[in-house]
Amino acid sequence: MTQPTHIRGKHLTAALSLAASGVPVLPLRAGKVPFGNCRSCADNTCGGRPNMKTPGPCVCPAPCHGWAAATTSPDAITSREWMRAWREGAAVAYHPGGASLTVVDLDNSEAITWARASLPVTRTVRTTRGEHWIYRGAMASANAVRPGVDIKSLMSYARWLGYGEGDLTALPDAVRALLVKDPVLARPVAVTVPAPAQRGKCPHRSPAYLERGITMAVQRITDAPSGVHAAVYGTFLAVLSTHGRCGCLTDTHTQRLFAAAQAKGETARHCTEAWANAAHRLGM
Repeated sequence: MTQPTHIRGKHLTAALSLAASGVPVLPLRAGKVPFGNCRSCADNTCGGRPNMKTPGPCVCPAPCHGWAAATTSPDAITSREWMRAWREGAAVAYHPGGASLTVVDLDNSEAITWARASLPVTRTVRTTRGEHWIYRGAMASANAVRPGVDIKSLMSYARWLGYGEGDLTALPDAVRALLVKDPVLARPVAVTVPAPAQRGKCPHRSPAYLERGITMAVQRITDAPSGVHAAVYGTFLAVLSTHGRCGCLTDTHTQRLFAAAQAKGETARHCTEAWANAAHRLGM
């Protein structure tokens, strides 16, 4: 079904505006789903992998590879193939991960109530049934991380519903931890450490020193672009060498580190082994 001219023009204007700000866009057809593969790409004969990791070697100019077709190129967006899609399209979507964003999709009032009690305030966009909470930073995407809550970031798309209200907040650990399926399995092994130094007094200047150290460690793991195993081990080693002998490091702190590591794809077993190896290297 061809859209009326004013609606088609609205979609195209929104898409070009988003692309100009560095947000990759794509058209959605009726039902809020991406366009299916064209004849040349049918059944993935082109080598593309729609809705998966990458479009592969396919150089098809049509927007027919789901989220992987999202682009910031004005030439592509206004090309003949894409203009045909805008004529038939029902909405504009964007690839949050491609713009270093994460959308927490809250599908109902109960999910919104949970978010208000559990997550930092950030930019909020109203949806048909709930709200999108948008954070600065990318992560893996997942559906149904808790009742009524989906995560849309890397390898995913979200419908564009306007800029919303509020300022963007950095992606918090509380959102990344939603992807940890079974945090109970991620408990660090027990570590025996020497008695606190300086006649039983903690050598840290203040409780904020430890908190800042843990926050920096979590961020180091989160920002690791590659070599996650090495990044996790190195971070655990640094934390234990600095904070492991004074008695201030608690299960709460280590669970935050393990949650960050698992959000990057580490298994509970690898987390436990990395923690134990770091402790062993330090003689703990």
